[in-house]
Amino acid sequence: MLFELRQYRIRPGQREKWIKFMEEKIIPFQVSKGMVVVGSFTCPDEEDLYVWIRRFDSEEERKRLYKDVYESDYWKTEIAPYTPQMIDREQIKVTRLEPTPKSVIH
Repeated sequence: MLFELRQYRIRPGQREKWIKFMEEKIIPFQVSKGMVVVGSFTCPDEEDLYVWIRRFDSEEERKRLYKDVYESDYWKTEIAPYTPQMIDREQIKVTRLEPTPKSVIH
């Protein structure tokens, strides 16, 4: 099992729009393709920070789901064109994590 901790920087004035876009478009679409979104978060101390976590059973599953999501026509036409308006794509930080044996998240 592995996780992705994804950190995005939201453009000024776009936070609420980005959260709505994530919750109404991105997350439901990714879940429909089989991705598991563990949670999404904002940070009270950093107004421009948005964090979310995804879980994968294996590296093979992660690769397959990436292909199913990011190479789909829906992603290319309904999602990808709109994200640069709301987030700074150059500042996206993705950290891959593996839970320790006693972690409650598995």
